Amino acid sequence: MFSVLPSKKTLLSALLLSALSFNSVAAEKFRVCADPLNPPYSSKQQDGYENKIASLFAKQLGQELEYYWFPQRIGFVRNTLKAKLDNSDLYKCDVIMGVPAGFDFTATTDSYYHSSYVLLIAKNRGWDDITIPEQLRSLPLDKQAKLKIAMFDRGPGTAWLQHSGLLEQGVPYQTMTGDHENNTSMMIAKELQAGNIDMVILWGPMAGHIISQSPNDYKVLPMKSSLNMKFDYSMAMGVRYGDNTRKAQLNKLIKTNKDKIDAILNSYHVPLLEIPVKSHKD
Repeated sequence: MFSVLPSKKTLLSALLLSALSFNSVAAEKFRVCADPLNPPYSSKQQDGYENKIASLFAKQLGQELEYYWFPQRIGFVRNTLKAKLDNSDLYKCDVIMGVPAGFDFTATTDSYYHSSYVLLIAKNRGWDDITIPEQLRSLPLDKQAKLKIAMFDRGPGTAWLQHSGLLEQGVPYQTMTGDHENNTSMMIAKELQAGNIDMVILWGPMAGHIISQSPNDYKVLPMKSSLNMKFDYSMAMGVRYGDNTRKAQLNKLIKTNKDKIDAILNSYHVPLLEIPVKSHKD
């Protein structure tokens, strides 16, 4: 018995077939990068609105939906979309379902919704007569001193409180909780229920999540952008730079499913605004 060493041509053919087979398996899947505990966006139970939209897209493509779970903290893109599986040329995932339009760390699709920060006020605590956020600035000083408004590091709500002379009434919270059992919207919901705060300037989808837990306990007032302060933003999907085929595919899905996407977002109480004509990065 003796063995014959394969030729270089045979080896190349084998490697090519292996690569094609491997990539074919990957192509049959809609592979999403997501946080396992981030309501209302995503969860391992797949009950967030980004989960629902991903499921819609996967079904229309005839692909299996697959997740790579990673907490959405600093380094999320680096550890998911741009990271490869061990001993493989395959990336861990291919799509981030929600990034700001024009996001620097990924190429972005067309925007699929546009929302705004809102002032979320707990009812029956003496603030039910507030009809616009600006009204807080002109309250009598004794009543103003009783305000307990949640504010976040580097958030537009904090900038608004400072501009309005209400920074001393702010109760500070971190945008990234570092808590494996609560994300920001879950934490703020508990703080409102406990009475530690009476109101919060919060990103619309997060406010929608809190409202969905107790629909009759809150009133919602939109925060309006101005020349000096922006509260409304467009959201898109993120893919790797150079992944133009996938980006075009997602753009087509976003366009053809606008009504279905809006219906999903509305079911999660996401305040929707009209998407500006130019709200994505080319």
